[in-house]
Amino acid sequence: MIGKLSGILLEKNPPQVLIDCHGVGYEVDVPMSTFYNLPALGEKLSLLTHFVVREDAQILYGFFTAQERAAFRQLIKISGVGPRTALGVLSGMSVADIAQAVTVQDAGRLVKIPGIGKKTAERLLLELRGKFGPDLGVTSNVASDTQADILQALVALGYSDKEAALALKALPVGVAVGDGIKLALKALAR
Repeated sequence: MIGKLSGILLEKNPPQVLIDCHGVGYEVDVPMSTFYNLPALGEKLSLLTHFVVREDAQILYGFFTAQERAAFRQLIKISGVGPRTALGVLSGMSVADIAQAVTVQDAGRLVKIPGIGKKTAERLLLELRGKFGPDLGVTSNVASDTQADILQALVALGYSDKEAALALKALPVGVAVGDGIKLALKALAR
């Protein structure tokens, strides 16, 4: 029903913003990724929105990018995941990070998000498998099962997801898992 709002930013109270659209003030809940990129009060703002109608409330959720909104819509389709939980997931991880976690089936990354337990994380991974891809503008940087195994090994050894992903990019194509881990560790040691 309401797909986009453009107006003047009047208030910022995490996770909610108030946007004045030609004299009408809209309260919009946004993920923290969007909140951190908001302009100063009194400046123009444009957000893509998702409108949720419940028995007791009508709530607008806003996003800077179409990929965030599409990810939000995929998340709320999952049984047991409501808009608040979906907003929490998008506040804790970027769309690309979610796609990578789904690709390598890494529940450990999801349980770090407040409100996501082990069972919910496993349900998310199962339900989202194959749904985070080109349609969301996300291309996973994990090209094969071998690279996924190397990435998981590096994360298990205590490296951050970003460090592990950077080490993967430096690996030659078609490297075996054992050799890939050794080469990645050498690259990370520099």
